[in-house]
Amino acid sequence: MTDATLSLQSEADQRAIAAIRRKNAVWRRILRDPAAAAAAIFLFVIVAAAILAPLIAPHDPYASNMRLRFCKPLGDRCPTFLLGADNQGRDMLSRILFGLRATLGMGVIAVAVGGGLGALIGLSAAYFKRLDTPLMRLVDVLLSFPSILFGLAIAAVLGTGLFSLVIALSVAAVPSIARIARGAAQSIMQQEYMEAGRAVGLGDAALIWRYLARNCWPTILIYMTLQLGQAILLGAALSFLGLGAQPPTAELGSMAADGRKFLQIAPNVSTFPCAAIFLVVLAFNVLGDALRDALDPKLRQ
Repeated sequence: MTDATLSLQSEADQRAIAAIRRKNAVWRRILRDPAAAAAAIFLFVIVAAAILAPLIAPHDPYASNMRLRFCKPLGDRCPTFLLGADNQGRDMLSRILFGLRATLGMGVIAVAVGGGLGALIGLSAAYFKRLDTPLMRLVDVLLSFPSILFGLAIAAVLGTGLFSLVIALSVAAVPSIARIARGAAQSIMQQEYMEAGRAVGLGDAALIWRYLARNCWPTILIYMTLQLGQAILLGAALSFLGLGAQPPTAELGSMAADGRKFLQIAPNVSTFPCAAIFLVVLAFNVLGDALRDALDPKLRQ
């Protein structure tokens, strides 16, 4: 490398390190907020419980016992079923733990895939000016369609199931991340080292990967976390409509749908999965609000 290229690399590295430090400062400010800290701790516990579900689940989530169907939480008939049993006599606590695995898993995969594609679109739109208009108009088109319609259309083509649901959620995550990535990349494009990089003959791939993407990824990553709550809620809604996981797979949305027929005699079958969805989405929203406040300089004043 020439001295000029090394100097540009050093400057870009320093900016990338500064961006990471700003991200760490954001998390420190969040942890000083009691509500945000509680949400972060709750999500950590929930994610850990979902990952360790096969180890900590008290019973087999798919083992049915018709003698224990509609057992009340901590009832005399099933004292080891802390949250009761469903219409098939399956332990609700074990099914919720495994349902969290499916619900959180599809949300994380969808945001990772859709966020990665959205980031690529946003960075390309900011770097290649001739692609800015067509790419952002494509983003506008995606924003104009309700996500439920994507789920219905994809289910009609690919059939119901978690795979179709993840594709629908991934498509729904693309537009917002693309806009965030484009905005972050446009500010980086105005930096002097980008122009200097072109002047010393660096190619587009080197400029995008070494300088543009490295300085944008902390912002993109933070905003991708904000999409998790929306993706989980949308995925649960689509599963409730029968487009996601199919019985007997444990998934919170489908569990809530299965239990709605028994609300009069066993409300715990539906309300506990709904409560789990509510608490997880609420925690992501609280954490998202704290992230927004920490990232907005006007709100920190």
